[in-house]
Amino acid sequence: MNRAPHRPLAVGPLRAFEAVARRLSFSAAADELFLTQPAISRQVKALEDELGAPLFVRGTRKVELTGAGVQLLRGVLPFLQRLDTTVRQIRSARGRRHVSVSTFPSFASLWLLPRLPSFERAHPDIDIRISASDTMVDLDDPDIDLVLRYCHPDTAPAGAERMFGDLITPTVSCALANQTRQGHAPPLAKPADLAQHTLLEEDDHRPSADFLTWRAWLRQFDVPRLEPARWLYLNFTYQQVQAALAGGGVALGRLPLIIDNLARGELVEPFGPAHRLTSPFTYWLIDLASERGTRPEVAAFAQWLREQAASTQQQMDTAVNAATP
Repeated sequence: MNRAPHRPLAVGPLRAFEAVARRLSFSAAADELFLTQPAISRQVKALEDELGAPLFVRGTRKVELTGAGVQLLRGVLPFLQRLDTTVRQIRSARGRRHVSVSTFPSFASLWLLPRLPSFERAHPDIDIRISASDTMVDLDDPDIDLVLRYCHPDTAPAGAERMFGDLITPTVSCALANQTRQGHAPPLAKPADLAQHTLLEEDDHRPSADFLTWRAWLRQFDVPRLEPARWLYLNFTYQQVQAALAGGGVALGRLPLIIDNLARGELVEPFGPAHRLTSPFTYWLIDLASERGTRPEVAAFAQWLREQAASTQQQMDTAVNAATP
């Protein structure tokens, strides 16, 4: 078989190969790419002929990658991802201005989204895309402009800008606080009283989780062996806040994320400011677009984030100063 060793491979067969490799099914790949199964088979066979090596072991009921298939997939995946990103950027450049932001779900739900309407009113021609995930994005992802993270200063990426710090404080709904004061629910005047209440706990395995647990707070305030009436484990901070607002128990709230709820009286600190715990973790802004030549819309959104962060820090400073004798 004569092959041209330096001839570039066509993209079509590579897409067919990637779809089959990901789904381990020729028929599923055909459905995904809106092609017939014979067409997918022909493209993969043409690619195998081009490379001179089989890419799949085709069984009666299953398809498996060969060693050459595994090797090719490693190279094809990042290539197709970058190709698709470039195509999206070209298409977007011809349409509306947009900013892509990556953050984690609780920060998006509790801090970013409630403030976003003010930016939209000032910049109605800029579209915002928020990707909320607990999986950290690569900081060389060309599809992301800005990243908002929560991490220890020692692990903050180079160039990260500090937004504000963090304080942890027990919180309950206003309704539950009133019930405890009126004797319609068990008292909640001192940490030991938590033994009669439901504690809303974050079920998480990230580095910050050890600090954010009730066990860490209970150790700090001299009731390390306390057992509550029940535990309610939740994946995300915003779920804890939602459960607390609904009267479902006592949550460890992150002050910058709930400071507006406290100001509106929706949440209450049953033990007061004296039982806040300073967190070693910090909220950060990372501008990925600046290294690529910041677009005006990204610069505008980054500046708005800085202003909102400064306002939150000022609220926190006011709350801390008001609690200082």
